[in-house]
Amino acid sequence: MYGDGVLTLDPVKPRVPGALMFKEAGEAASVVAGQLADNAARMRRLGEALRTLSPRAVVTCARGSSDHAATFAKYLFETRLGVLTSSAALSVSSVYGSEQDLEGVLFLAISQSGKSPDLLSAVKAAKDGGAFVVAMVNDTASPLAQIADETIPLAAGPELSVAATKSYIASLSAIIHLTAEWSRDADLLGALKRLPALLEQAWALDWTPAADALKDARNLYVLGRGVGYAAAQEAALKFKETCGLHAESFSAAEVQHGPMALVKDGFPLLVFAQDDESRASVETLIAEMAGRGADVWSAGATDAGTGALPALRAHPVLEPILLIQSFYRMIHGLALARGYDPDQPPHLNKVTETV
Repeated sequence: MYGDGVLTLDPVKPRVPGALMFKEAGEAASVVAGQLADNAARMRRLGEALRTLSPRAVVTCARGSSDHAATFAKYLFETRLGVLTSSAALSVSSVYGSEQDLEGVLFLAISQSGKSPDLLSAVKAAKDGGAFVVAMVNDTASPLAQIADETIPLAAGPELSVAATKSYIASLSAIIHLTAEWSRDADLLGALKRLPALLEQAWALDWTPAADALKDARNLYVLGRGVGYAAAQEAALKFKETCGLHAESFSAAEVQHGPMALVKDGFPLLVFAQDDESRASVETLIAEMAGRGADVWSAGATDAGTGALPALRAHPVLEPILLIQSFYRMIHGLALARGYDPDQPPHLNKVTETV
């Protein structure tokens, strides 16, 4: 049974596979609502500080789902702020012990636990190199929160399922909040306030047809572009860790190079599209893939044919978040249909102790 976010084992009622993931993913709307309210003053202050600092670049630092959130941050910072953003190679500090000149750089570390040794090593090295370190972290008592110059609480609450869901969405909402305050984008900030209600609607959308089609799949591609590429990365990871299904994520532009060779009759693809400058090219790709006989499922595209999945229209920066929320419900059902427990992926732990 459940109580205060803690799972206890009932000797009469065995643990229900996937119950934690389903419950936690469904909490995303309330998590975001609380986070936006709790962080409002902090984000305004940090936005002002970043305008004063005017960092010459941003370096992101994360693993797993948090690194997919960092991809989202890259596209948002570069398109909305014009600030060059790059992902840190954590082994540069944790394995090779190299020093870097990060004076005048914003170093953004994103983590649910804030405890991974290689991430902490990279953050310490960044501070030694002169960076201004901001941590987006769910556990505000973690070592990461203690090291950072500024901490942004994700406020997702306990996340006990190994597969991250609500903490990933909380990371995306925090990134948008920071971007809106940093850039003084009132339109984006206003749109963000509507995200909790939209997440509730997205959670109710039915993507069962895609789950039925993928029940016996062995491989697939997940595609997105621009701010939607992070959603494709996250979906591909979830296919692997919760369903035992080999999935690879690609930019809808990059897939047209080498990976295209595998796309033949019946090859499955899941394609995400948001209503921005990238959508036309993504829709062209969908038509081309369908013409090759691929089994194409798409969300967010117009006139996507029989494989179209329901999606909400919103500010284009919000749409990838809504798509991943609908996806979480679908992947939960697919994992169970394939005989997996999405709460307990094989060989995985909640905190990965890489060095």
